[in-house]
Amino acid sequence: LGKFHKVLEPGLHFLIPLVDRIAYAHSLKEESLPIPNQQAITKDNVTISIDGVLYLRVLDPYQASYGVHDPIVAVVQLAQTTMRSEIGKMTLDRTFEERDALNAAIVQVINDAAQAWGIQVLRYEIRDIIPPQSIKQAMEMQAEAERRRRAEVLQSEGDRQSEVNLAQGKRQSAILRAEGEAQAILERAKATAQGIELLSSAISGSAGGDKAAALRVAEQWVGAWKEMAQKSNTMIVPANPGDASSMVATAMGIFRHVGGDAAAGGGAAGLQPADGRRAN
Repeated sequence: LGKFHKVLEPGLHFLIPLVDRIAYAHSLKEESLPIPNQQAITKDNVTISIDGVLYLRVLDPYQASYGVHDPIVAVVQLAQTTMRSEIGKMTLDRTFEERDALNAAIVQVINDAAQAWGIQVLRYEIRDIIPPQSIKQAMEMQAEAERRRRAEVLQSEGDRQSEVNLAQGKRQSAILRAEGEAQAILERAKATAQGIELLSSAISGSAGGDKAAALRVAEQWVGAWKEMAQKSNTMIVPANPGDASSMVATAMGIFRHVGGDAAAGGGAAGLQPADGRRAN
């Protein structure tokens, strides 16, 4: 007769005609409600269009029936006003960056108010945030400028790294080349020293070593004059170029001096000039 009697749980129930009637029926399953598109103003005075989806369920059928006239409409209206309020606390950039924080804040505010209605809001999801066309163009220009800046930074870093690599490569190449040249000079010096040592041993250890050395010097003397005649038309010759024996004698005297034969006798006092003349 117009007075609340009881809540009918799922199952079989019997009603008395003309006395009992079902006033409200609620589904206890989770429901999704679309939040219509609406205008909101951000903290930096930019008007945007925003909509979303609200997920809720009825926890207390009695409170949902008698706590508010139409709980669904009430929750939708509360979601819209709460969304406008939260958007007004953020700048435009933060609305795109902090959607999760915005959704959580809207759910918290709606749950605090909808607790007396027997409704629990599970989550709220923002679907679209649409700024004005002029703001879109400005954002696109800003993004394009940022991409160009990053490209230029990457290009400059690549050029710098390339120059560094080239410089390091040239430095390493110069070091290796110098080490190679030094090693080559050292090896040539060792080979020359070994050759001189072997030649000295052969000359000193052989009975005819002096004669063989004299013959070799004479051959080199004649070959040197031949080579000079082939390469140049102008030559500086000694006073007696035909006297090869004096040149050989001079060379052998130098050889004996270097070998130590004349060390005790005062150096090169016994050496004869290349032209065969006797030194005073």
